[in-house]
Formats: sequence, structure tokens, C-alpha cells
Amino acid sequence: MNIILKKELILLDIDVKDKLDVLEIMADNLHRLGYVKDTYKKAVIEREKVFATGLPTLIGGVAIPHTDIQHVDIPAISIARLNKAVDFVIMGDDSNTVKVDLIFMLAMKEEHAQLELLQSLMGILQDENALNYIKNEKSIDNIKIFISDKLQLGN
Repeated sequence: MNIILKKELILLDIDVKDKLDVLEIMADNLHRLGYVKDTYKKAVIEREKVFATGLPTLIGGVAIPHTDIQHVDIPAISIARLNKAVDFVIMGDDSNTVKVDLIFMLAMKEEHAQLELLQSLMGILQDENALNYIKNEKSIDNIKIFISDKLQLGN
């Protein structure tokens, strides 16, 4: 996959008030680094309201926020690991939430690439050892290498 995962896109052990706060921080970082248009933040927040992205996993919860391809300049993944989990509505279940402490924000330029990446991410989310590693590893470099290898990003 031709998707960028750079160290600057991995935010470890950050403090946020709620899901809106983390979505804004991640979208602002992607925009500041030139990966997404200035419309991306509003679009990703609005999409999260309609199509929730929280997923219960073997260890806590994960969210995979993303939005339409027209808001993206360069395909990339941003990852945030939170100090304290925040509530995200569960994907496909508007009445329940999950405590999320790991977020994979996707910025895709092609619809099929987004689907392919989501499928690859599910492999990580269903692997307790992989989740444990990402949630506990201290080195951004090691996390970047680990996720790039798992998702076969080649960067």
C-alpha cells in the first residue's frame, strides 16, 4: 500500500478531554504536516457523528476515524495513544459506547485503498499481542516499524 506512516504522525500518551478533542488534535497535526486539506478536520468530525468508528477489542477499545477522499492531499495514517480512554460510539451500534485509548486516523486518496487498509487494520485489532505491543511500547520508531510491517506499508 502506498500510504505514509511517519514518526510525526504517531502521538503517544497524550491527554485529551473527549473524542472531539483527540479528533481535532490528530486532524490538525495531519493538516499542519501537509497530508490533508483544511476541510479534513470538519469532515472527519461530522462523519464520526453519523458513522461511528469505535470498536471494542480484546484489550480496551480502538477507533478508526476517517472521511471522504476529497479532503486528503497525501495518503497517510496517524496514530494516537491516549493516557486516559475516552468514549467513542461503537461502529454500527448508535446506542452504546466503548472506552477508546488507541486511535488510527486514516487519510486516504482512493476508496479501494481505504477498504484495503481497514481490512489490514482488523488483523492488528484482532491480535492481542499486537495491541499489547502498540499500547505499551515506548519507542515511536519501534511502533512505526511494527505497524508498517503489519500493514505492509513499505515506508
